[in-house]
Amino acid sequence: MNFYWVYALPNWLFGLLTVAVTVAIGLGGLYLTRKWVGRVHGDRHSHNEVVGFYLGAVCVFYGITLGLIAVATWQAHTDVETKVGEEAAAVGALYRDVNSLPEPNRAELQADLRRYARQVIDVAWPEQRRGIVPEEEGVTLGILQSHLTKFEPATEGQKAIYAEALHGFNQVAELRGRRLQSVREGLPGPLWTVVFAGAFLSIALTWFFDLRSQSMHFWMTVMLATLLGLLIYQLAALDNPFRGEISVTPEPFEIMYTRRMLKGT
Repeated sequence: MNFYWVYALPNWLFGLLTVAVTVAIGLGGLYLTRKWVGRVHGDRHSHNEVVGFYLGAVCVFYGITLGLIAVATWQAHTDVETKVGEEAAAVGALYRDVNSLPEPNRAELQADLRRYARQVIDVAWPEQRRGIVPEEEGVTLGILQSHLTKFEPATEGQKAIYAEALHGFNQVAELRGRRLQSVREGLPGPLWTVVFAGAFLSIALTWFFDLRSQSMHFWMTVMLATLLGLLIYQLAALDNPFRGEISVTPEPFEIMYTRRMLKGT
């Protein structure tokens, strides 16, 4: 069972639900274990110091692990943004290159590139946000390749431009492939198991305290569970680069299309 449906929620609701679940687990376990923990302690509050040291050690190890995973997740998200920007720039550069070719090839190739850009923005991106690897713009890219390869340069200048255009096309195709590889990118299941298990164990250790003030125990559990819920929400929000509100957008393509293909700048 997957939980991709959470990415359809508003960002604030996604975060609130994540925190609510961790707090509910923390408080539910707290009240369910009170009698048992009292019997374990024997003399009242006899092992709180040991529990505190143990909780501190577990939180340090879990915090380091979670921090490393968070850094890797953010880096992966940033890398996808960079790839999308590079692909948009490569499409714009190819559009500029074919502008120097003679008619009717120039108009034909530029029409293909405009169609490709619009398909990426209007068709591919909504599909990527649903975890679907798009194919439509790949067909257009194939048509563009056939139109490009049938052109026969007649002068040395055209040969130089044609060689640059072929290089640009190969770059676009390569960057598109990298983008598609990222559509279903995310943390593997075993890592999510570590994240959830570590959060549960950290919360569960707070249940082993036997405090005079039940109110203090309540708020200690709520604050730790809230912090862990926020950290898990951060990981989940960044985990799938094309899903949710915190996701990679087609803005580089939109800017390139407006400035290069419509205004010719």
